[in-house]
Amino acid sequence: MRLGIFVPQGWRLDLVDIDPAQQWGVMRDLAQRFDANDTWESLWVYDHFHTVPAPTDQATHEAWTLMAAFAATTSRIRLGQMCTAISYRNPAYLAKVASTTDLISGGRVEMGIGGGWYEHEWRAYGYGFPSAGERLGRLDEGVQIFKQAWTEGKATLDGKYYQVDGAIVQPLPLQEGGIPLWIAGGGEKKTLRIAAKYADYTNFVGDPEGFAHKSEILRAHCADVGTDFDAIVRSSNYNAVIASTEAEVEQRLTALAARLTPYLGEEKANGWVNDLFRTSAAVGTPEQIIEKLTKVRDLGLGYAIFNFPEAAYDLSGVELFEREVAPALR
Repeated sequence: MRLGIFVPQGWRLDLVDIDPAQQWGVMRDLAQRFDANDTWESLWVYDHFHTVPAPTDQATHEAWTLMAAFAATTSRIRLGQMCTAISYRNPAYLAKVASTTDLISGGRVEMGIGGGWYEHEWRAYGYGFPSAGERLGRLDEGVQIFKQAWTEGKATLDGKYYQVDGAIVQPLPLQEGGIPLWIAGGGEKKTLRIAAKYADYTNFVGDPEGFAHKSEILRAHCADVGTDFDAIVRSSNYNAVIASTEAEVEQRLTALAARLTPYLGEEKANGWVNDLFRTSAAVGTPEQIIEKLTKVRDLGLGYAIFNFPEAAYDLSGVELFEREVAPALR
């Protein structure tokens, strides 16, 4: 199993109580620390503008700005977004941004791409909120533009949603064949079919039952469109809270809820922790996490990406994971 890690960027209220003027330094230092530790193959951010689980006035740093900054301040680790919303940027423009960032990084960019879902930020930024069918139609056309742009240096598409006419995308990415594509989302009729057609990687649910089910849907789409299911690396994201004992894990979860309470209120903070963390396969003692993630690995999980919500404040959980969990999974 290959391993990636998210850098706190504010979206999940994971930089609160740190002066916004100091937040870039925290993110940069974490990125460089992960870059220096070969436990981690890749470094990830989210492409969102408003915080979750509720919009607040707390800082959320923009994904592709961070991609370029990390490209210039790290040297080894690969750089991705999980995942870029196709409709937030014109896809020909985004292909250009990604190609330039790949050049800055020395060929280390991954393109996580999806249809987008966070209605509040869509409407607030003036994007409207099209139907799921339209958002996924844009995803399909946008990926076609990427593939042309990154292999031919220009793109032309007279699509239903996007029209580009000889858009020049130079320089090409450094990576031969273009930037790897991660098609994110588990929609069974459209998203996984788009993944079957175009993806180098997928990203969907990570519990054993859900992962196995989505994998079989993807397999069927691959058979239908004539692509190799086994050539697509399947990945999942995991919220991680780890400690040596169950009592310490509970203390960390309680501390996380307390940190979020001033911004969300007690009920919503506790609900967020219960829904996203207490149910996660990456929450527990090292032995518990290894047992749970090994089950999914045995079902074909090739890549896991971990979000440590306390990383900006305390790296002891990350360090414990690196010492005791990562060797068993890798």
